[in-house]
Amino acid sequence: MSSTVLVGDIGGTHSRFAVVDVSNPVRRIDHRGDLSGAFAGFREALRAYLDQAGLPALPGAIALAVAGPVTAGAVELTNRAWRISEQDLRDFGFRDVLLINDFAALTFAISTLAPSEMHAIGPDLEGLPGEPISVVGAGTGFGAACLARFHGRAVPVATEGGHAGFAPGNDREMAVLEILARRFGHVSIERVLSGPGIENLHRALSQISGRPSPALSAAEIVARHAEDRDCREAVDMFCAIYGSVAGDFALLHGARGGVFLAGGIAQKIEPVLAASGFRARFEDKGRLSHYVRAIPTRLILSEDTAYIGTANASLAFREGA
Repeated sequence: MSSTVLVGDIGGTHSRFAVVDVSNPVRRIDHRGDLSGAFAGFREALRAYLDQAGLPALPGAIALAVAGPVTAGAVELTNRAWRISEQDLRDFGFRDVLLINDFAALTFAISTLAPSEMHAIGPDLEGLPGEPISVVGAGTGFGAACLARFHGRAVPVATEGGHAGFAPGNDREMAVLEILARRFGHVSIERVLSGPGIENLHRALSQISGRPSPALSAAEIVARHAEDRDCREAVDMFCAIYGSVAGDFALLHGARGGVFLAGGIAQKIEPVLAASGFRARFEDKGRLSHYVRAIPTRLILSEDTAYIGTANASLAFREGA
């Protein structure tokens, strides 16, 4: 069994690669590469990484965490016109191959994170040992997965929960939903909890307020949060909805071991998120508020989590084969 794994975190915008040594419990990560160019397909991105990394030899194993549903060893990325298959990776020259949903891969890393690699959003709770956990997160899209635990057994469960319907929590959010429904038809969680989602919220709120606003990127909306009324409301609503959705997944997954926030957006707005209505909305679950009130919500800080989780998944699947 190969002691090194070429791992990839393949999303709607970035293709991140590294080589992870799995021969030691303390994983060593080398040859990091982050590619965001306009590649025609995954194979071209992989070749660009290999040319950049200058590896002495092609690792025997490759594992890719991909932003989309994996079916029969293949995936068509949800927010990128790429198709990747395990057979294509074998044809490329890899012996051991694995495609896994990106959020399912993250569940393989949670138990390895040090306290310094997470921050509590809300009260610093422990959660119940041995109980399921959820990993959710907003980035280019919105991802969600569960690590189902039962009597010492653990199984990752990939989902497409980001495409479940958005449920507004108050009249203002209902007004946003009505506007977005006219624009999109089905309004998914991802339509409001993602980079494009922040833009959708800002545009809708500007329309509701009758204050025409220039089209702003998610980064611009966040940057103007402190001084612009519509930007502030968009970011605050984003945080509140994020908490509500995280609480929904805690209930759906029975995640009494904790809910962990991944994705780049939460890291970028951590101070705002921590001071927002996120945790209040997380706990606002009517008759089950007491249930979610005991569940910790933690922000993942380590940028290596995807690499570690994907490498651990590769090792686990090979050992179980």
